Amino acid sequence: MSVPSYPRPLRILICGGGIAGPALAWWLARAGYQVVVVERFPALRATGAQVDLRGQGIEAIRRMGLLDTVRRHLVDEDGVAFVDARGRTRATILANRSGHGAQSLTSEYEIMRGDLVRILHDATRDDVAYHFGTSVERIAQDEHGVTAHFSDGTSDTFDLLVGADGQGSRIRRSILPPDAPEPYLRMGIHMAYWFIPRTDADAGRLRQTYIAPGGRMVMRRSHNATDTQVYFILRESSDEASSIHRASVEDQQAFWASRFRNAGWQMERFIDGMANTPNFYSQEVVQVRANHWHKGRVVLVGDAAHCASPFSGMGISGGLVGAYVLASEIARHAGNHVEAFAGYETTLRPFVDEIQAVKTGLLRLGMPRTKTGVGVLLTLAGLATRLRIPELIARFSKEDRDGGWVLPDLPGSHPPP
Repeated sequence: MSVPSYPRPLRILICGGGIAGPALAWWLARAGYQVVVVERFPALRATGAQVDLRGQGIEAIRRMGLLDTVRRHLVDEDGVAFVDARGRTRATILANRSGHGAQSLTSEYEIMRGDLVRILHDATRDDVAYHFGTSVERIAQDEHGVTAHFSDGTSDTFDLLVGADGQGSRIRRSILPPDAPEPYLRMGIHMAYWFIPRTDADAGRLRQTYIAPGGRMVMRRSHNATDTQVYFILRESSDEASSIHRASVEDQQAFWASRFRNAGWQMERFIDGMANTPNFYSQEVVQVRANHWHKGRVVLVGDAAHCASPFSGMGISGGLVGAYVLASEIARHAGNHVEAFAGYETTLRPFVDEIQAVKTGLLRLGMPRTKTGVGVLLTLAGLATRLRIPELIARFSKEDRDGGWVLPDLPGSHPPP
């Protein structure tokens, strides 16, 4: 990566050691900057469920020279099977492995979040200073720099501070006006996932999706020989559903059990496994639609700036693309953060607008409230797959959920051969 020369290397603090933070650190370190990453968890948070790379996220990883490493860690998932309450397959949509067109419901680049976190950490740990068990409690900035006051009582001053701390970003809150609401677009959908022991019932390489009346969806997928991932997805707009994600894990699990008990299929097994899993996670499905991604010397990246929601299929890819564009703009503007941050927003906004264009109405149609609605949906899905409609749409599409936006080859950033 060729970058302009500076009187001294910039010191940059990144808050968040997940996906977008280390990806940004990779580019900044190779530009010659001094990069520090703080992560509030006491160790590398290499956990989480299955994620995917799509569109320009794949290209961003390729430009980092990490695509072969990612390929070695891919989950072997052939597609999605829609099943009924008795576990019978009613429709199957296979992954598009033709090398042409768009990805289907299953990407050809499916990977466990923890594996991707480890790949990015391993690629940066020799050039970036990581501090775990540390968070930024408050910040103060002026024309000379931004001072971060840390949870361990220490403080330090940097040229720039980046909030890569996810959907619920504390850094974003610190740069919003005191009375400003969080910039969430609520979709009326909630999700929980956890791991349970794999059994013979989980044979095969298809993700199984079960739709139950009451706006409920269950997904089951296996990523190795011993573990199965379970996802509960609920269509509900209520204060109880929105607040449960801040309750204790025990209360969260009781909430999900109450909503899905007696829903059919393998529900008893899934709910029983919830109580013994170390991997339980519950969240409201939202988008982050912030009007501005920066203030002074502080800037946001990834979900902290523009969470697109799991249903976009572009959350991870959006973080990787945003990290690339932000690092390139910082390098291109030779340390002028005002111009760099303005260029970052101007360049990335069209991409974010595209990946956030999730049709919430269609999502809700995919989770009917009535038994009749579920039956109609499965019948139509079966007919469509018999006519190979999803396969043809994927193969002959020219775009992959990014509106045809092309990852720019910005000055100071050159992809490897």
